[in-house]
Amino acid sequence: MPTVVLAAYNTAGFAEGGGHFWVYLQYVLGLRQLGCDVYWLEGFRATGRADREAAALATFRERMQRYGLGGKFFVFRTDAETPPSELPTSYVDANREEAEAVFERADLLLNFHYAISPALLARFRRTALVDIDPGLLQFWITRGQLVVPRHDLYFTIGENVGRPGGRIPDCGLNWIPIRPPVCLDYWPYRYDPRCEAFTTVSIWDSSDWIVDGSEQYENTKRVAFLGYADLPRLTSQPLELALFLKGKRDMAERKEMERLGWRILLHRVSECMGERPDCVLPGERQAGRRPEHRPERIPPERRGNVPFRDTGGGGSGVRPDQR
Repeated sequence: MPTVVLAAYNTAGFAEGGGHFWVYLQYVLGLRQLGCDVYWLEGFRATGRADREAAALATFRERMQRYGLGGKFFVFRTDAETPPSELPTSYVDANREEAEAVFERADLLLNFHYAISPALLARFRRTALVDIDPGLLQFWITRGQLVVPRHDLYFTIGENVGRPGGRIPDCGLNWIPIRPPVCLDYWPYRYDPRCEAFTTVSIWDSSDWIVDGSEQYENTKRVAFLGYADLPRLTSQPLELALFLKGKRDMAERKEMERLGWRILLHRVSECMGERPDCVLPGERQAGRRPEHRPERIPPERRGNVPFRDTGGGGSGVRPDQR
């Protein structure tokens, strides 16, 4: 039985991000169906808030247990935003010797953490990087904002990364395009002939920005959707957003989007996509899901009637070394 270690990024510390967690879990479930023995590896950044850290780790442990990964995860603590250059010296709920023994015998490290410690990467005999941010990852590399340690293989969910005529450079790497897996045992196809709306389930706002020299671009679903705020007025097709909204300003924008014809549902990502994978999401009752737009810089004339607001991320920018 092949042994695969999957290196995820920030699921233990982002307990409310059920959709984020499921990105990695889909690969785990698929690999297990193919007969692989799968382990989970990631760093957990200490925040200095012991109560919050304990709650986040408790949620993470429960998820690992629920999906057959109890006793098969290795979480190491770090006090820095970037992982240490040396090997982790201790792990949550596991000892170092046990973890390193698994690393030594593993057939593959399937790595989603772009800034993984080179020393940790070197413990594996074969490594593969999976790019789940096509375009952004290559931008970070070409601008020198991120140094990706050398891997044996490079996969990407982008279909045209490094292709002739494409706009995304290969960064000198041989990218192998793949499709994101979906485990139908947990996410079965459902169709209701009474459906009517196209639904997107998404987070709305964050503090992520793209920094390109003196220019900064808001990197959120919010700014992408605002560019199409007037779309419901141009079609008879009902359009629906199931959003994770957090503050008063988000709620104000919700009212404005509803005024423009959008149906807005509220949800907590953790409840529908992390804690309750068997629940029926809004889009599963509808005709289909409208694809999420790749974040881009939206000029004022394309933002419809929704006011553009500063999310407070200017100056610091998105930190690719945290991915």
